[in-house]
Amino acid sequence: MIETLLGGLLGGAFRLAPEILKWLDRKGERGHELAMQDKALEFEKLRGAQRMSEIGAGADAAWNVGAIETMREAVRTQGEKTGVRWADALSSSVRPVITYWFMALYCATKTATVAAAVTGGTGWGVAILYAWTEADQALWAGVLNFWFLGRVFDRVRP
Repeated sequence: MIETLLGGLLGGAFRLAPEILKWLDRKGERGHELAMQDKALEFEKLRGAQRMSEIGAGADAAWNVGAIETMREAVRTQGEKTGVRWADALSSSVRPVITYWFMALYCATKTATVAAAVTGGTGWGVAILYAWTEADQALWAGVLNFWFLGRVFDRVRP
């Protein structure tokens, strides 16, 4: 009798085993399919972000080209004469007047610095040495190069 009972139980278990294996296999397939869909969705997000980046870069490049062209046109027309004497005279005086104004302010500031140091008890020589920095030297070199070397290059250019 035990053999019959054991045979029935083992037979049922062996018949049920393939169904359990099929169920586990389908569950694995569904999990795999979901994982593949998640990966596809992630890939599409990355591709969309890359495309948006490309569009942004293209727009930036187009804007930069337009800005450069506008600047080139503004610089080109800046030196043109209008034919109105007072307007042309005013236009040509802007750069020198601004240069003189800022240089006067600069010299006044340096003079006030030296005067304050001397009033505070520092000697003239020391006050002047500490008032004149490397930044001052670079500024003056740039101004002198602009005004004097620029004219040399203007004469050389056709």
